[in-house]
Amino acid sequence: MIEFLLWLDGVLWGLPLIVLMVATGLYFTIRSGFFQFRHFGWMMKRTAGQMFGSGNEAKQGENGMLTAFEAISTAIGGTVGFGNIAGVATAVAAGGPGAVLWMWLTACLGMILKQVEVTLGCYYRRKNDKGEYYGGPTYYMERGLGTERKWGKLWLIPAIIFGAGIFSTFFVTSSNLTAAQVVSGAFRLPDLKLGGITIEGVILVGILLCILTYVITSGGTKRIASIFSKLVPFMSVLYILMGIGMILVKLPEVPGAFASIFTNAFTGTAAIGGFAGCAVSEMIRVGMARSVYSNEAGWGTSPMIHASAHTRHPVEQGLWGSFEVFFDTIIICTITALSVILSGKWTDGSNGGTLALNAFASGFGTAGSILLAVIMVIFTVTTSGGWFTYYLAILEHLYKKEGPLKDLVMKVFYAVRALPGLLWTIYLVKTDNQGFIWTLVDITSAIPTFINVAVILLLSSQYLKLLKDYKARYLGIGKTEKGTRLFYEDGAKESE
Repeated sequence: MIEFLLWLDGVLWGLPLIVLMVATGLYFTIRSGFFQFRHFGWMMKRTAGQMFGSGNEAKQGENGMLTAFEAISTAIGGTVGFGNIAGVATAVAAGGPGAVLWMWLTACLGMILKQVEVTLGCYYRRKNDKGEYYGGPTYYMERGLGTERKWGKLWLIPAIIFGAGIFSTFFVTSSNLTAAQVVSGAFRLPDLKLGGITIEGVILVGILLCILTYVITSGGTKRIASIFSKLVPFMSVLYILMGIGMILVKLPEVPGAFASIFTNAFTGTAAIGGFAGCAVSEMIRVGMARSVYSNEAGWGTSPMIHASAHTRHPVEQGLWGSFEVFFDTIIICTITALSVILSGKWTDGSNGGTLALNAFASGFGTAGSILLAVIMVIFTVTTSGGWFTYYLAILEHLYKKEGPLKDLVMKVFYAVRALPGLLWTIYLVKTDNQGFIWTLVDITSAIPTFINVAVILLLSSQYLKLLKDYKARYLGIGKTEKGTRLFYEDGAKESE
């Protein structure tokens, strides 16, 4: 079974998906006029520049149930998490320092990919019976492929595969385990003996994290967004400061770390200590897989929360998608990668949260371990909460109308929403087979990514039309066309 899963992982994250992602990213980069590079300053002005100003508030006439800041906070909460710490640490441990360069390059293309999918998610979104806005890949598959491109019911094929792929992450998650490892290791928690039963410290922390996740997600999307708009900036700044401190502690070694990233990316990494060595092809595969798992560009997750935001134009919300990838990978993941490389611990055979913990402990001692543990608790809760909103978006699409069946499904989902992570923690602690979960994580991210990237490529004309309109309206490039529909529902006539 293990051999089959490893083979499947290699196939899914093999040449077909890599070629599709690179080709699609290059296509949108070229067709948009290298938008993510040429207009990078504008993107930062309309995103980071709006975070603490009036841009956080909904404008009159803008439809949605979240402010842009609440949407980006929830989206970043879902992306910036254990994948940025344990995932990046695992990438360096499996692919060597060179994997980091391939993460960066994937992120550069990912900036435009996420802008496209967020834009389409906002354009094709739907308002439910309660007046709440939801959207995402299944919505633009239905309206973009099913209605506009006259696929009829055939849109259900990619939608079902995509939805199954996304929901498989509900059952396959390592966030609880990673945080539990870091916390129990930082505080050296002992095992608890109750009668003849021994409960490991890692499992005890996992139980507490499970309870905390239940509390955070108890109020639905609006409450999660409200909490995350305050929590995410705090956790992000805290982690950035910690990473900068780690870099300053080992400042003389920083040039060598960067050199290893660029040289190893094209030559491979020889065996060192507990590191078995890595060829360039494997390095590329690992770097791309971890980049997508970290920033979720092309995965189709982020549009499901951005589609709920107040926005004056779908592309305007798409800018937040680009910012999300930049912040997640170019800033947060780079800090983790440099910290792991500078520590030298990536060659000792450890990975995941344990490797990250060892890395920061090498720079700050016990204080570093404890601080990372606190950050990991926050990251785990925000990741779980962010993904909770994604699952809700899919369920809202699956059960469009209010009724007894929808009520029952939602009650069951709310009841079990935090249990899979805890169950995986218990299983992996008992079996000591942590490499297994990361293989499953790669598989569950590859399936929806493949479907979603193919679909946004098919719907590229709608994005390019919206981008042309946005440039004319706000950048003074070209002219607006009369009758351009900014949101699908502005002129939708179909009965759904």
